[in-house]
Amino acid sequence: MAEASSSSSSCRVDIRSASPAPIYTGGTSSKSNQPSRPATIPFSIYTAKLFVYVVTTCVLLFILSQISLLRSQSAPSPRWPLSFVHQWQRVILDATYIVAPHPDTATATATTTTTADKLEAVAERLREAVTFLPLKDLRFADQPTEGHTWFMSSLNDTSIGGGPQHLRFPSDSSKGRVLCLKGRDFHDGSRNYYALAWPEALPRDAIFMSGLTFVSYNHYDYDNIWHGLSTIFPFVAWHQGQGCRRLPERWVLYHWGELRPEMAPWLSKLMEATFGKPPSVEVFDKITEDTSVCFEDAVVTRHNEGGMSMERRIEAYELLRCSVRRYCNLSSEVDGDGNKVNTIRLTLLMRRGARSFRNESAVIGIFRRECDKVEGCRLTVAHSDDLSFCDQVKLMSTTDVLASPHGAQLTNLFIMDRNSSVMEFYPKGWLRYAGVGQYVYQWLSSWSGMRHQGAWRDSVGEGCPYPEGDIRCFDTYKNGKIGHNQTHFSDWTRKVLDEVKLRKTGDTVPKRQQDPTGACACN
Repeated sequence: MAEASSSSSSCRVDIRSASPAPIYTGGTSSKSNQPSRPATIPFSIYTAKLFVYVVTTCVLLFILSQISLLRSQSAPSPRWPLSFVHQWQRVILDATYIVAPHPDTATATATTTTTADKLEAVAERLREAVTFLPLKDLRFADQPTEGHTWFMSSLNDTSIGGGPQHLRFPSDSSKGRVLCLKGRDFHDGSRNYYALAWPEALPRDAIFMSGLTFVSYNHYDYDNIWHGLSTIFPFVAWHQGQGCRRLPERWVLYHWGELRPEMAPWLSKLMEATFGKPPSVEVFDKITEDTSVCFEDAVVTRHNEGGMSMERRIEAYELLRCSVRRYCNLSSEVDGDGNKVNTIRLTLLMRRGARSFRNESAVIGIFRRECDKVEGCRLTVAHSDDLSFCDQVKLMSTTDVLASPHGAQLTNLFIMDRNSSVMEFYPKGWLRYAGVGQYVYQWLSSWSGMRHQGAWRDSVGEGCPYPEGDIRCFDTYKNGKIGHNQTHFSDWTRKVLDEVKLRKTGDTVPKRQQDPTGACACN
């Protein structure tokens, strides 16, 4: 008991000012009455620093993993634009310089700096690896529209659910890389270039353009409204397939890889009606010629309607039809007379100059006489170049039967109600020399849900001054005028009007379907 008392009385606490107090434990010793050597629990403020560093590192790794996940998506989300991701990168990189895992702060900072230098070196190598290729690949000059075309020839298209063939950047197929363009040549597409680059390693001189960009390739031109429509139509279908969630900030128009500064006014109005604002056509005139431009989000089309399913084409034309009627303040329903089963609205849409009727008054007389024979038939005669965009929309919205020479004015036919009829007229020589282009309005009628009632081809007209079979004959016939055959025109018109009347009044044949109230809605 005395020994135990002695041991107990010798217990004490050693208080030191330089460090936290160690914890002593008392005990007996057979060799000495001195207190046993104290045991110390290894706890210090550096343990707390290490804990904070580990927690901070885990948080940073989690944020980095989320950023990587965002980049792996097919396109940047509007809520997480690339600029936002880059800001987070800078914040995280700055944070790694501040947190020190060890008392030796200089060593930790040096290690972090070395890692950052390595990352920058990798980014620099990726910048140097960006390779610009000509937009127009001359190796495919003899087959410019076949396969994936000579425009951006190294890339393959994507089509989703019967939608348009297109390229999307960034996407899984581009491995997260964005599209970059260089050059602004209006005469030689092989002097304009494209490349793919990682968002973190853009070319050093690159200008980054945010928002959605539509890049269009047209093998013909944007002044002809048919060729223009066939080129921009895939963007409308793609936009509809995306639920119309994102509007284009700009358009970049190419013809054979050459920049084009504008589209036809009719096309511009059509796009304004569809997307809610006039199209902004980018020509890169505010940058130097050697400066590259990279896009946050870009869609490229090169194949017009090619590869689209019939269902998707009809849906997209319904969207266009409803959009232009709404833009021109017309109801999605037809006018009051059109809702009457005994009203048939016949429109002669005339041309002036090339492919106009040689005797216009005689043709009008034939159609008027046949229309007068049908109760409720109402004839309208108009010249396309006398009509504004909304005048054309109104005219087509109140037409059951459209009769017109082959030409760009027939592009308006998709604005009519579905199941409306089309009658087409050709000058001499087109059957032999025009190729497949002479059938485009038959295709458009089918794609937009109309009824193409056939065509009449004039067999009489100006002859070709070149040998028979010479392709130059097409230029002669292309600008020729169209005659008429009174008997054929009368019989043909009577047949079409009778069919329309039967369709509007018959019980066994479905009546004309009006545009649904929600036709302007997207999928």
